[in-house]
Amino acid sequence: MTKYHSDDYIKFLHSICPDNMSEYSKQMQRFNVGEDCPVFDGLFEFCQLSTGGSVASAVKLNKQQTDIAVNWAGGLHHAKKSEASGFCYINDIILAILELLKYHQRVLYFDIDIHHGHGVEEAFYTTDQVMTVSFHKYGEYFPGTGDLLDIGAGKGKYYAVNYPPHDGIDDDSYEAIFKPVMFKVMEMFQPSAVVLQCGSDSLSGDRLGCFNLTIKGHAKCVEFVKSFNLPMLMLGGGGYTIHNVAQCWT
Repeated sequence: MTKYHSDDYIKFLHSICPDNMSEYSKQMQRFNVGEDCPVFDGLFEFCQLSTGGSVASAVKLNKQQTDIAVNWAGGLHHAKKSEASGFCYINDIILAILELLKYHQRVLYFDIDIHHGHGVEEAFYTTDQVMTVSFHKYGEYFPGTGDLLDIGAGKGKYYAVNYPPHDGIDDDSYEAIFKPVMFKVMEMFQPSAVVLQCGSDSLSGDRLGCFNLTIKGHAKCVEFVKSFNLPMLMLGGGGYTIHNVAQCWT
């Protein structure tokens, strides 16, 4: 975990539990733990399992032991280097991408969660080895990042792509945007591995969402990327209507 996250943040997550929270009040504020990232029994073990699944999947892909690896417990795209955010504590996606970069010169990350994957984008904002592509709601909506004009910086300029669709977007409209954007990204970036965050909160009826995608429309995005026949890591993410999540990821 410390290959990306700070030592003191990981030590804090390892140490804190519901019984000793009062001893860590300053650190909780510093690391943004509380409110939407609560302390619970087994917090660190959860982080280990979620992150371990994504990193182990990346290792399998690197060793060519599989073409597609899946970890629905991963996809926690909001966590930052020393800060929890949006129900996310450890950014398993970043750690998995760093593992993939040991064998792959260019890795593409794309995100169809309704929330912007700001933690992942921030980590790779100044590199040309990772391109981040996110389709999300933008504006007065968590996390408030991911403007169309946010395109990366330094070496990473033009290697961040943000596309905020309108509220209520349906399958046909989403596909009409997604396919040409992703085709051009594939053509220009030419990645040798792909990481996909499959947040299901972009589906119609999600308690926190406002898009109108069906499971079929969501799956079409995955199928399109799969058609490029690149090693692919599929991860979970958001989803706040339980039956939507279960059906989508099944």
